[in-house]
Amino acid sequence: MSQRFSWRKASTEAQLLLVGIPLLLWTLIPVYHLFLFAISSKDQATSGRLWPENPTLQNFRTVFYQEHFYLNHFWHQLLNSVVIALSVAVLTLFIATCAAFAISRMKLPGGRTVMNLALFTYFIPAAFLAVPMYKTMSVYGMLNNQWALILAMVTIASPYCIWVLKQASDKLPWELDEAARIDGASPLQLFRLVYLPLMVPSLVAVGTYALLLAWNEYLYAFLLLSKDTDITLAVALGNFLSADDSPWELLMATGFIYALPPAAIYYTFKRYMVSGLTAGAVKS
Repeated sequence: MSQRFSWRKASTEAQLLLVGIPLLLWTLIPVYHLFLFAISSKDQATSGRLWPENPTLQNFRTVFYQEHFYLNHFWHQLLNSVVIALSVAVLTLFIATCAAFAISRMKLPGGRTVMNLALFTYFIPAAFLAVPMYKTMSVYGMLNNQWALILAMVTIASPYCIWVLKQASDKLPWELDEAARIDGASPLQLFRLVYLPLMVPSLVAVGTYALLLAWNEYLYAFLLLSKDTDITLAVALGNFLSADDSPWELLMATGFIYALPPAAIYYTFKRYMVSGLTAGAVKS
């Protein structure tokens, strides 16, 4: 029995490796080539070599010191991306947390219907809503305003975040609410002293999700913002491709820098992402 079990375990691990190794390589190869381009000179960037003959960090210096006309507003655009992503994360957290608390703990009439209708919007791809969103922002005079992009991304992120927080909130023991009410806690005190501390993993998870969603957004940022000093770095990266002879080495260096913050955020909060986004997936 023990030998059969060990063979079965070894077979399972071998199957996982056969699937995991190709997936790992498939994921890392584009990242490797991104870094490869970033440390190559212009004449070696498209040579097809697995490692440049003379690797250089000059491309990163060019980006940091904004020594190319495509990079004239690099730091400003990076700051725009940070501000917009953080604003989307904060606003989404506020809206989703309050909505989930009202639906799950306060049992407001019609709350579940509102949540389901919000989730119904995901049946329509976000790209299809880009033009109506553009028209809406134009009507209200918000084009070329960073708040237009912030509100658009909050609109896209909120339904999913409300659903995740609602599912996690449903798992909290009702005895805690009853005990707090017996002690005279108001709904606001219940929200602040009981609900929020217990929801930290899920809050971190949905906040990270909303932040990364806004950080990586290109289509809405391209449509709603046009000034070089207002656009995000994601849109600025797309501008590199408008030239006949694009500086690929600078594009890749800038892209590598732009990819570092979300990677650091994800790996910092990875355990919260896993536990928070799966909270409520299994009913006890």
